[in-house]
Amino acid sequence: MSGEKANSRMEPRREFLKKTSVSVAAAAAVSQFPFIRSVHGASDLEIKIGLIGCGGRGTGAVLDAVGAATKVIYPQSGYHTEDVAEGASIERENIQVLALADLFEDRLTRSREQLQKIGIEVPKTHCFTGIDAYKEVLADPNINYVILATPPHFRPTHLLAAIEAGKHAFIEKPAAVDAPGVRMIMEAGRLAEEKGLGIVAGTQRRHQRSYQETIRRIHDGAVGDIVYAKCYWNGGQIWVIDRQAGWSDMEWQLRNWNYFTWLSGDHIVEQHVHNLDVMNWVLGTHPIRAISGLGGRQVRTGERHGHIFDHFAVEYEYPGGVSMFSQCRQINGCQNIVAEEVVGSKGTTNCRDRILPREGERWRYRQRDGSPYQLEHEDLIESIRQGKPLNEAQAVAESTMTGIIGREAVYSGQAVEWDKAMQSEARLGPDKYDLGAYPIPEIAMPGTYKLS
Repeated sequence: MSGEKANSRMEPRREFLKKTSVSVAAAAAVSQFPFIRSVHGASDLEIKIGLIGCGGRGTGAVLDAVGAATKVIYPQSGYHTEDVAEGASIERENIQVLALADLFEDRLTRSREQLQKIGIEVPKTHCFTGIDAYKEVLADPNINYVILATPPHFRPTHLLAAIEAGKHAFIEKPAAVDAPGVRMIMEAGRLAEEKGLGIVAGTQRRHQRSYQETIRRIHDGAVGDIVYAKCYWNGGQIWVIDRQAGWSDMEWQLRNWNYFTWLSGDHIVEQHVHNLDVMNWVLGTHPIRAISGLGGRQVRTGERHGHIFDHFAVEYEYPGGVSMFSQCRQINGCQNIVAEEVVGSKGTTNCRDRILPREGERWRYRQRDGSPYQLEHEDLIESIRQGKPLNEAQAVAESTMTGIIGREAVYSGQAVEWDKAMQSEARLGPDKYDLGAYPIPEIAMPGTYKLS
């Protein structure tokens, strides 16, 4: 099918994406630079935060949210970190952190101590532990902004519960690990729309000004008809939590969650979702199938790395016959590349800050970009204060599902159709979460692994 026909089929969705990009930019206009406040009356709405999931990402997200609404002063360079530097202080106005929740007491205590370093005191009476600790946070009528940073397996349940409780939500990526979870995220998004609540996801490239401007230009035809696209997250190994004496199967897996598909979705979902999200954003839709995939577990073969793969390569087909090639890897000592690229009939682009036309002048984004980790909170908070809350549930659900069908194509060695995969009722993980025995699931073997 020709590029012209492909683009004509995608035009309605692209028009929607143009409008979405404009609305995000408008909502964030007053926060283009840190700590510039809106002049509208709604800007004095107090943001009252409840954190669900007190690991490094959750603690970091609280700091980002506080920094987005106020000003965080650090004694040295470096902002996005779990460990707050000694001597840091904040100038905050109209924002509070009211409650913390985590499955494990030690994780909550560490988070609470980090927040204390910048003067944020959360009383012990507002700190909750256990599998149902999130319910205590959502039951607090004073909280209006929740940060959901538990392992991805739990995020669909927590997001839907948060929206039902009337809270605005920031949800870390990915949004789910299986199709039932993806559908729950979509349901939460629809309910949030009805209730006038905001949902922003940790796919922070959508809030990075360079990506916004570059992709706006792509949608306006800067590279012509899109011929094909490609994206990569080829990097090294990330953190691992070794099993400690006395930990049950379940406790160790919950602490070392990145290495178990039922908790993380595997790294094609957990990490590569950033790049897949950009591809969906640029192309204006989600893929219709994962045509083929290759991958495996070649280097990280020990039990400490659970049962996930260490590399994936997938070819996706988008409407109109547009192909997108995806790679991700977590192996040390290899060439690293984290990037996206689109090839069009009139030129190429890295989707972030450069457009190289075949004819005419090259374009480059040269403005200050800002921290996308903070900008995603700035945009959500500002949209709430302006009475026009952002809702990214559908987008992050689709990007998560893009990773899931890629994973399933690689695990099985079969093509995976989007529509059929979306109907799956297979739910990953145990029926209940007691901290007892739970054997490591078998490693997926292409050719024998059965699609759900």
